Amino acid sequence: MREREVRMYRTSDPKPRIEALAGDLGVHPEALRGWIRQAEADAGERDDRLTTST
Repeated sequence: MREREVRMYRTSDPKPRIEALAGDLGVHPEALRGWIRQAEADAGERDDRLTTST
């Protein structure tokens, strides 16, 4: 479920507001925001957090 929701955000153009997308998906906005940040770190797009494999 997380992967699908993160993919929805990452492939949207323009990027939706996280709060609105989270409401549509029925998840807490901070949970979705954290999942997105982790996916960005795993993809090498952020260097301010550890990757899942670390």
